[in-house]
Amino acid sequence: MKQIVVISGKGGTGKTTLTAAFSQLAGNAVLADCDVDAADLFLVIKPENFRKEAEDFFSGYKFKVDKNWCSGCEKCIEVCRFDAIEMITANRDNPDWKIARIDPLACEGCGCCADVCPAEAIKSEDAHSGQIFIANTRFGPMIYGKLGIAESNSGKLVAAIRKYALEIADEEKSEYIVIDGSPGIGCPVIASLSGVNHAVIVTEPTLSGLHDLERILRLCRHFNISASVIINKYDLNPEISDKLEQYCKQEQINLAGKIAFDKIFVQANSSGKTIFEYAPDSEVAREVEELWTHIA
Repeated sequence: MKQIVVISGKGGTGKTTLTAAFSQLAGNAVLADCDVDAADLFLVIKPENFRKEAEDFFSGYKFKVDKNWCSGCEKCIEVCRFDAIEMITANRDNPDWKIARIDPLACEGCGCCADVCPAEAIKSEDAHSGQIFIANTRFGPMIYGKLGIAESNSGKLVAAIRKYALEIADEEKSEYIVIDGSPGIGCPVIASLSGVNHAVIVTEPTLSGLHDLERILRLCRHFNISASVIINKYDLNPEISDKLEQYCKQEQINLAGKIAFDKIFVQANSSGKTIFEYAPDSEVAREVEELWTHIA
């Protein structure tokens, strides 16, 4: 079994579109959407039925104030660096009676408020951070997650998704796990990269694309993961595309290939289809198929 992750130094490079196409070409594969902050692979892959109900994902802690114990001393407000605590009226009949209230969206779960509370009125509880979905698709089993609004710990959610993907791939003797990774170089990207066989980096011919390619390649090298580069929409800025090619040559990074800009990609996505389902005889479909052959 081989694990291939498709990543990018920045969002909007076409990473998910290519992941959907590669999922179809891979054949016997398990799909994992690890872009949990903005999961959208399912819009193209379209899960047909779910293997089980959505599983709640808990990570970290949130804190609540027991209004029956709070003395209103405001010590918790003094130590909260996230401005997540305010004083509210505890009783309408007595407006001078104030107690603390913690905003669950602003709370980062550090626990300082609970440490300093003399009345021990602040209690912790497991934070419900998101959900994990396991479904069947026309290209194979798919696991994806959705992070809750303003929730952190996306790296842990990615790790949980990949654990499920490995278990299912092992059960079904899959040849590939195709992973749609997160953009950037942060915690969810590191969780997407850990232990994979190969990383496919999708970039675009812009100055930020060049800069972010350099960052993501440094990250791959740090974890000793081999990588290939795809330049998407290369014909929109030939000058920067040449710089991207020169950079790959200079750094001895495999340039898997280039893809020209084509509105067919947008039309295919809008139709909920891969490029091969929407326009199998198009030039861009041929280019993408050659890329997969090179990478696989």
